[in-house]
Formats: sequence, C-alpha cells, structure tokens
Amino acid sequence: MRTVVIGGGVAGLVAARRLAIHGDDVVLLEASDRLGGRIRPLDVGGVTVDVGAESFAVRGGVVRTLVDDLGLGDAVREPAGSAWVALADRTVPLPAGGVLGIPSSPVATDVVRVIDGRGAARAYLDRLLPVLKVGRYERLGPLVRARMGDRVLERLVAPVVENVYGADPDEVPVELIAPGLNAAITAAGSLSGAVLGLRAAAPAGAAAQGLEGGVHRLVDALAARVRSLGADVRTDAPVIGLHPHPEGEGFTVVTEREDLEADRVVLAVDGAAALDLLRDAAPALAAMPRPAPAETRAVVLLVEDARLDGAPRGTGVLRAAGRTDVRATAITHLTAKWPWLADRAGRRRHLLRLAYRGHDAVPDAVVLGDAAALLGVDALHAAARVDAPWTDTAPALAPETIALRSALARTTLPPGLTVAGSWVAGTGLASVVAGAERAARPRTS
Repeated sequence: MRTVVIGGGVAGLVAARRLAIHGDDVVLLEASDRLGGRIRPLDVGGVTVDVGAESFAVRGGVVRTLVDDLGLGDAVREPAGSAWVALADRTVPLPAGGVLGIPSSPVATDVVRVIDGRGAARAYLDRLLPVLKVGRYERLGPLVRARMGDRVLERLVAPVVENVYGADPDEVPVELIAPGLNAAITAAGSLSGAVLGLRAAAPAGAAAQGLEGGVHRLVDALAARVRSLGADVRTDAPVIGLHPHPEGEGFTVVTEREDLEADRVVLAVDGAAALDLLRDAAPALAAMPRPAPAETRAVVLLVEDARLDGAPRGTGVLRAAGRTDVRATAITHLTAKWPWLADRAGRRRHLLRLAYRGHDAVPDAVVLGDAAALLGVDALHAAARVDAPWTDTAPALAPETIALRSALARTTLPPGLTVAGSWVAGTGLASVVAGAERAARPRTS
C-alpha cells in the first residue's frame, strides 16, 4: 500500500514512522526546507536552544514511550524550580499544587500571597457552594469565577491559560483544557477538592519533561528512524492539490514537480493549509469560517550577568493582565529551568526567552527593559539575540478551531484519508503525538 504523508512536522513524522512499521510504502512531503515544524534549534551566542516546544507533558506516557523507542530515554530530564507571576503591583511565585492555576487550597500561604486575604476568603466559598448535579460547566472562566471569584481567575488562572496555552479562559471549554475536571467537581463537591483529587491521581514527579540537548533531538531521531524504515522523505516539496479518485478508492496528490498516486493519505499540516487541501474531499468543512491566525514572536537573549545566577524569579515569569509596564507576555529563564543548559552556557551566562504577541519586531531597548522588569533587576545587556516569529493559522483552543474540529468529527472523509496535527489533536507534544498515532492506525476493511 502506498501512503503519502503531507507535512513533516512532528505529527507527520510520527504518522510516517507508524505507517512504515505497518509495512506501507511511505512518501513524506514537507513544503519547507526542514523537518520538525515549530520544533527547531536556535544558535544563540554559540549555545543551542529549542524554539517552540522545549518540553512535553508526561500525561498518558505517549511521548515518553516514543522517546524510549527512539533510544533517547537516557536523555530525559525534569525541569528545576517553578515560575512566578507579575501582578500589577508585585511579582510573586506561582502557588504549588494547582491545576491551570486553580488552587487546591485557597487559603494556603502561597495562594494568599497572590490573591490577598479578600480573594482567599472569596475563593474559600467554593467549599460551601452547591455543585451542579445535572449538566456541567461549559467554559473555564465562568467556572472559576463562579466557584472562586475574580481574583483567582485574573491573577492565577488567566496568566497560565493565556500565556501557556494562548487561549481566553472565558472561551475555552472545560473538557478540552481540563478533561475530567467537571466529573471531579461533582465527586469532590468543590472546585478546590476536584483539583486536589486530580493532583493526587497524577503520576509522581514533574508534569513535564525535556531532553538534555533539546527537544529538537526528537525530530532528528524521528527523521532518522523514518528513513531507516525505507520511507521516502522529501523537503522543499509543497503539495498544491489533493483529489480523491472519482471512482473507487485512492487519491492523487499534486505537487509542483509531479502527481503522486496514493492508496492512503495522512494530512498533517497546519489548519489553513489542511482546509485548502480538503476542498475536494470535504468541501463543507473547508468552507467553514477560519480562526484568526495567532502571530507570536520569541526573542531569545544570551545575558552575561552574575545577578541572575541565583534565579531571582525562578524559571520565569507570566504576566497578568494588570501589569502594563512591559510588553512581553512571559519570560522563561531557560538556564534556570534546565540545569544541563546552564552547564552548556557556562558560568554567569544566562539564556532568556521572552514571548510577544504579533510579528512586529521589538526594539532591543524594549526587550531588555522587559527582561529586567520581569526578573526584578536593573538594566540588562545582551551578548546575543535571536528572534523566532511564528504564525499558527488555527490555534487549537480558538472557538473557530474547536468548531472545525467538531465538524471534522462529524464528517465522513473518503476511505483512506485521515487528518493529524495540533489543530485537530490539541496543543502540546502529548496531544500531537497521540493524535498522529491514531491517524496512522491500520485501515480496517
């Protein structure tokens, strides 16, 4: 069976590997000149760092299984330290023991430090309020606001959901961003009790892990394995058309150089490109409203400054909406988060990654001012700077993408056509890898 995988990001590589293991004759087509999608290495002042994903969620074990299968198990590392949050009037550590910023104990000292006594008293009412016995809470923001009040939402939950997941908590469905939370609330009788129960049921250790040397090593190992299994991997090979055969099964995949005939196709490109290629196979889906693209810019700095040796703000800082003196939405102190990276960077050399919304270039003075303000130090000076702009054409948690995903689930695609990628499976490597494995399941007759 000849299978064409369109897209050479992680989803496409995972699908191609699985299909080649099944024994398919696999051709992988990637439009750009490199594999890996958003995951790629950057050289910043002679030190290699990840841009895009730098870690993976341990939930489900799907990424760790893949890492082990590729021979990278010995390189798995857990991050050190924890993050802070920049409020309007102060910057404080994020509390431990929460889920998406929702605290398991609203009156714990580290929670009160963020939401103050008044906010803690309001949040404690969650323990006394009745819970829904019929139905469920649909959106995360209204759930948190109703159970624990505005301060928990604005100072704890929103900074995490907006800056880590790129979503509006008032819009994102509870079941999509926190599966099982509704059921846990009903069982525990409160939101804080539900969070405590979910935390207790989670595997021991960190919720996320990384790879020494960088997560981009996963892309290199995947590509090598796919090729070793006999797949034909092509870069600089954009696909401009996907046409199901009008009679019988099969597809014609149109590229700039040639037309390829395929028994099966896995479409593993970003949302806008996928919808363009689905015009023949699923015209109603392709005609649906598309989400506004999310444009972001990562700025990575190499700073030589002993004041950062003690990680004054932990592994980084998330900005709350009330903090208006900085443009960056977050800063990650990479060499504080990953000790192996600190060893490679060298003594008194620190790597910082700042996140900005939009594609506009950010002047050095603004970036350095933001970094200093968020880390609580005076002026900083950069020894090196590298920018990485990115456009996500279908953010996984945008309402329009959620609608597209629901419509896709109701759509009967031509036999042999499956779809993978973050816009279908959700954000993060754990979701993307699991979704790609599902898309590459053997066909049943």
